[in-house]
Amino acid sequence: MTGTNLAQSSRIVAPYVTATTAEQDLKCGLVVRPGGLGIGYAQELPGDRDHLGVLWQKVAERPKEGKPEFARVHPARQRRAMNELLCQVCAGPADQTPEGVLWLLRDHRGDWPRWPEGMASVEPPICARCVAISLKRCPALQRGAVAVRVRSFALVGVRGTLYGPGMFAPTPIAASELDYGNPKIRWLVAVALIRELRGCSFVPFDELRDAMDVK
Repeated sequence: MTGTNLAQSSRIVAPYVTATTAEQDLKCGLVVRPGGLGIGYAQELPGDRDHLGVLWQKVAERPKEGKPEFARVHPARQRRAMNELLCQVCAGPADQTPEGVLWLLRDHRGDWPRWPEGMASVEPPICARCVAISLKRCPALQRGAVAVRVRSFALVGVRGTLYGPGMFAPTPIAASELDYGNPKIRWLVAVALIRELRGCSFVPFDELRDAMDVK
């Protein structure tokens, strides 16, 4: 696709947010901040935290090296795609109409009435052109997927690893999803932004077909 940021390896096309084998976690010593006010890096840089002060996992950025690891999402690219409402596949602008921004989701309509209304999503949105290739290449979506227009998509929190004080250094406790108002967020190293999806309406794939890249 012209003008996209798709990673390619042995004819495998990977989404923009997918990490590669060359993009491993950087070794950054964690410390307890003075006064016990959460955690930080021993040699912390301004870009290590988001605009609300949450600490983020540092991962090497080498999207053109190695092989795609489809089970891993690159924290910095997920964060950028969510912040800027970029397509998670090609990094272009996500599809947007008066009915809302387009998301492509696993079909979980049996989870609760009116799903996905109120869903906390770590999946960035998508452009209409990339719907077809996602349905074709992603095994999870092949088990059932829906296209959804979303009118309201507030950034509400982050997913990551929660830490606690340790004898010599902060100790990991559990994987967690915390909203920005939770005081525990000072003890979390984030790997993904969360948007809350509201004002959701389903879109038949036929309505997107003219824009879908079906090559």
